Amino acid sequence: MCVSNVGLGRLVGLGFRQVGSSFTMFGDLFEEDYSSVSNYEYGKEKKLKTKALEPPAPREFTNLSGIRNQGGTCYLNSLLQTLHFTPEFREALFSLGPEELGSFEDKDKPDAKVRIIPLQLQRLFAQLLLLDQDAASTADLTDSFGWTSNEEMRQHDVQELNRILFSALETSLVGTSGHDLINRLYHGTVVNQVVCKECKNVSEKQEDFLDLTVAVKNVSGLEDALWTMYVEEEMFDCDNLYHCGTCDRLVKAAKSAKLRKLPPFLTVSLLRFNFDFVKRERYKETSCYTFPLRINLKPFCEQSDLDDLEHVYDLFSVIIHKGGCYGGHYHVYIKDVDHLGNWQSQEEKSKPDVNLKDLQNEEEIDDDPLIILKVILLQEENNVIPVDQLGQKLLKKIGTSWNKKYRKQYGPLRKFLQLHSQVFLLSSDESTVSLLKNGSLRAESDFQRNDQHVFKTLTSESPGLNDRNSCPHWFDINDSKVQPIKEKDIERQFQGKESAYMLFYRKSQLQRPPEARANPRYGVPRHLLNEMDAANIELQTKRAEWDSTNNNFELHLHLGPHYHFFNGALHPIISQAESVWDLTFDKRKTLGDLRQSIFQLLDFWEGDMVLSVAKFVPAGLHVYQMLDGDDMMLCEMEIADGEDLFVWNGVEVGGIQIPTGSDCEPLLLNVLHLATSSEGEKCQQLVESPHVFPSNAEVGAVLTTLAVPVGVLFVNATDPAGGENWVAVPKEDLKKTFREQGLRNKSLVLVQDSRDNSLLLKQGKWFTGMNEINWLQVQNLCELESEEKQVKISATVNTVVFDLRIKAIKELKLMKELAENSCLRPIDRNGKLLCPVPDGYTLKEAELKMGSSLGLCPGKAPTSSQLFLFFTMGSDVQPGTEMEIIVEETISVRDCLKLMLEQSGLPGDTWHLRKMDWCYEAGEPLCEEDATLRELMICSGDTLLLIEGKLPPPGFLKVPVWWYQPRGPAGHWKSHPDQRSGTPSPGGVWRAASTQGAPGDLHGEVSLRYLGDLEISEDATVAELKSQSVLIGHVFCATFSGHDLVPLFGVCHPVPSLPQSLDLGEPAPRQALTNQPATAQGIQTGKEN
Repeated sequence: MCVSNVGLGRLVGLGFRQVGSSFTMFGDLFEEDYSSVSNYEYGKEKKLKTKALEPPAPREFTNLSGIRNQGGTCYLNSLLQTLHFTPEFREALFSLGPEELGSFEDKDKPDAKVRIIPLQLQRLFAQLLLLDQDAASTADLTDSFGWTSNEEMRQHDVQELNRILFSALETSLVGTSGHDLINRLYHGTVVNQVVCKECKNVSEKQEDFLDLTVAVKNVSGLEDALWTMYVEEEMFDCDNLYHCGTCDRLVKAAKSAKLRKLPPFLTVSLLRFNFDFVKRERYKETSCYTFPLRINLKPFCEQSDLDDLEHVYDLFSVIIHKGGCYGGHYHVYIKDVDHLGNWQSQEEKSKPDVNLKDLQNEEEIDDDPLIILKVILLQEENNVIPVDQLGQKLLKKIGTSWNKKYRKQYGPLRKFLQLHSQVFLLSSDESTVSLLKNGSLRAESDFQRNDQHVFKTLTSESPGLNDRNSCPHWFDINDSKVQPIKEKDIERQFQGKESAYMLFYRKSQLQRPPEARANPRYGVPRHLLNEMDAANIELQTKRAEWDSTNNNFELHLHLGPHYHFFNGALHPIISQAESVWDLTFDKRKTLGDLRQSIFQLLDFWEGDMVLSVAKFVPAGLHVYQMLDGDDMMLCEMEIADGEDLFVWNGVEVGGIQIPTGSDCEPLLLNVLHLATSSEGEKCQQLVESPHVFPSNAEVGAVLTTLAVPVGVLFVNATDPAGGENWVAVPKEDLKKTFREQGLRNKSLVLVQDSRDNSLLLKQGKWFTGMNEINWLQVQNLCELESEEKQVKISATVNTVVFDLRIKAIKELKLMKELAENSCLRPIDRNGKLLCPVPDGYTLKEAELKMGSSLGLCPGKAPTSSQLFLFFTMGSDVQPGTEMEIIVEETISVRDCLKLMLEQSGLPGDTWHLRKMDWCYEAGEPLCEEDATLRELMICSGDTLLLIEGKLPPPGFLKVPVWWYQPRGPAGHWKSHPDQRSGTPSPGGVWRAASTQGAPGDLHGEVSLRYLGDLEISEDATVAELKSQSVLIGHVFCATFSGHDLVPLFGVCHPVPSLPQSLDLGEPAPRQALTNQPATAQGIQTGKEN
């Protein structure tokens, strides 16, 4: 037949290969393979194309799930959605239980037969029905097909896929009650007849079909094509006669075809692709081709006594191809027979917004947000919605946010909901809001009575309110995206490059049971229901974790009572670790919520609490803007993750008023000036010292600070060639601020007294266009007699240190042997020798400033693989008492500790190392004793402290334990005869006086007894910590019987109001620990680890 020839041309043109008498493009990709069962676990597919960090999004307002495209599987997705929205097919597949199909758990059993394809289809349909995600994955299904990743990226023909998939399902279901599933639902027959015009003999041949293939070329539509195929007769006459078997001769005859048996579901494939034999190329037929939403097939069928309604079919799916014959994209229009989705067309979706904008002049809409919020809640399932989403839906409804339209008059949204508690009910954590039942009824009656127009505008077109009782609606399912459409949109697919390619009809007499309406759980087997319920719980957990991870941020809280203000900035009184609390907080909460949480954490806080953004600058911690607006969410205040917040009273710290803001940001300047001798006279040696000034201070403040009444300032600058220049600051510019002058942190400034001509140019002008200071001063520290104690050596920034050292030895007239065993070491402003400078460095690489002082010292400089370190015993470092050592950077902490103990002559092995921090205090201990110094980022010039006391094993804490004696009934502290104020007694008792303003509940004298240190596991509870501490203090309880002693652990920060004896690491009494279920690790213990 002509149709068959066109089909052959199309298949050949698309590159299909012929196997036997059938055409295929998939080969054996659908053959059942019982050894390749996918190990399914939700969220962990057998083969992942990309690692999904974020859990799948929930379903959108349509409440329908799409299918993710694996790269080129849009044709598969469209067909699977059609089968899924064929409820009779879906439920017939669900009716096959594990006893017939097997189960994945039996895949390793040698005699078990697991029917993979129907099992994976069952699971996919259950996910599309019940899993709360915007799109399902077909990775497990295509794995069961045996497809490779290359196959998933290739575009195939959906008509051929339909036939091959049905064939694979029939093969897979052999031997089960579903063996006739495809035949029962899709099988039909066509009878071809030839009628002899002479003897009227009828010759018949019956053919089976699963789909009808109809022509598109030169045909106006589906009914026209069916008329040509099943009504019109083909005549055999003239030169084309028919041989009649009865007449046994060539006769005239008429050939025709009729539909004999119609299936419940009729699939129609449109021959859109053809081959032009003249041009020898493939092409797509894009002419107009109509098809009805309802069709009566009786004219195309054999005569029968069946009711006409038995021949009526309704369209329920249209697979659409967009593109040309060499490639394109598939999507599908689906009729929601079971009313599973929420429908709303794009036009109607926008109508409420337009109408509301038209009604914005009405007083009810403008002035009363209660109406809008009630309507939004009435549209939600069970009238419940998260508060955050309520604000978003309000924005979509009226086109503006709550804050812009209502906040000024009604306050924040949560406060408005709280004030209208007779209508709205907030959850205990205030995260969700619901409409009270009486409020809902009253709302509807109020709207209908007082504001019918507004209510009708807002609700009449909303999804889920009025569409449940209407006829089924249509959806456009385009891979992951699901959108509602109108029936009239189908007409747009009659022609063009984007046009209908397959049509699916169902008998109009097929009725769905009432319990299946809007019930996605209907017909789903119990084991799949349980699996989907568990998967939904897991999805909710993952989304909550993702939400928490992405909506929480870290804040560093700097507590005002733990800081003091000096040298232009804030500095911790004890240590940085003790003064900063890290807090994880939800950025969607308000500033007021944050303030309340901090109040709960700091139970000792009294008075006002102000939160200000602070930042570390080289001079210390500086406070910038104050956070204001307790009703604003933190994410709206542009608070960054890891932000530093200063917690204080907003006025002063330690009695000193604190300057705030960027204008007065402290600048740390390095000032070069002539040193002053012990007699107060100026020396010829330049020293460098750091000084801090506010950015808005005048530049002339440098002269005032250094007590130079008349002087000149030089600013260090860099010329285009990379050299250093000293440029004088004009006298009139001394009135400018540091910021206006362009000075930044660590800028280098040279101060010259006008009465001192040692640095004046020959012309007597205060201007330098070249490197005027082009020397360094070298002192003889080799303990060898020489005529010169120090010499000035001319140099440039590119001078090599070795050449400078040799020149210094010559000018100091020292022995030449020192060339092999000496080094140059910078001298700081306090006269301390710093780390030796490697000989191979230039002065620029060694960061040596012109005019600075160096010491010529015995001993070689460390090599590039060695470290020069200072070390001392204890945390109280006195200048000049440090010892020095050179070690390999690959040495371990344990071996380095041994070398330092040997060099210092300290006995025992109960020592550990700590690195001195930037505050010249003992920092964190070097716990990893097997780690190398390089791995711990120890550098030359660092100072390590030898601290007595062995570190606790990994996973343990060392907790100092004190005993606290409370005050007597008369308001006086009970005391012991050997206690003395501010000093330790032989029994180890400290007494301290608290001053006003100290945090905590300290009033009067404090009596503390140090018992020792306690090693305890990080996972121990507070109750276990208490019990072990009581054992340590048992003997003291016996000694001081009759006195009330309360255990006090090292859980508190030292406070500035206590005497110096307590400031040196001893804790101040705080609130006693209760038997709360916290672990020791969760308490700030002042631990040594």
